[in-house]
Amino acid sequence: MLDLIRNTYRYRELIWALALKELKIRYKRSVLGFAWALLNPALLMVVLTLVFSTLLRFNLPHYAIFLLSVLLPWTFFSQSLSYAVEAIVTNGDLIKKVAVPKLVFPTAALVSNLINLLLSMIPLAILVPLMGHPFYWTWAYLPVPLLALGIFTLGMSFFFAVANVFYRDVSHILQIVLSAWFYLTPIIYPLDAIPARYHWLFKLNPIIYVINGFRLAVYYGQLPQAPSIAASFLCAFISLFIGYTLFRKYQDSFVFYV
Repeated sequence: MLDLIRNTYRYRELIWALALKELKIRYKRSVLGFAWALLNPALLMVVLTLVFSTLLRFNLPHYAIFLLSVLLPWTFFSQSLSYAVEAIVTNGDLIKKVAVPKLVFPTAALVSNLINLLLSMIPLAILVPLMGHPFYWTWAYLPVPLLALGIFTLGMSFFFAVANVFYRDVSHILQIVLSAWFYLTPIIYPLDAIPARYHWLFKLNPIIYVINGFRLAVYYGQLPQAPSIAASFLCAFISLFIGYTLFRKYQDSFVFYV
């Protein structure tokens, strides 16, 4: 962990430059450019709100706020993994030519999507008063679950990045895993919609603890209980420990496979 912190700080400028480069490439030749970071969650919110509050009838007040409070952090998580899984492979030529810690590439993928997440919180903050939903003081708590989510995502990013170097099928499998994971996580529906006898299965899902703080703070105006906060950081650090341990173990052999 000290090695991770030390190299992340040492190469912070390179990580930042790579993150900005990735964002520029993502929105290259786009008329609206970075505005899509604001429009994407808003448009997705309109579609999902129509489907789940009108057609499938989740009778929740201000369903759009209920949905976006967790959908935005989930989007950050899923997009970070989708970019990070290819981070080593797509930078293979650079890795062969320049002696630089390989961790900068998955980390840059996370940073670029973190910028997207922070931008996407703007339409949510605007939507809350427009819909007449209370703007709770608990918004000030959001940096805490954001930190846990960032740590959890970074660990998963390291894991999938190293796995994809040796097995290129991983990038395709990941998309299936994320799709299933999305519907197995109470994002578009409340956990109360699931029969109580199955709740223990959902509690085995580590990301529930990580993103639960977002919904509580934004939609319910509550703070998580101490065990929930502890569980979120426990899951986050376990993810980081496993992911970075594997990444560090195999990073010197990347050059032979990319």
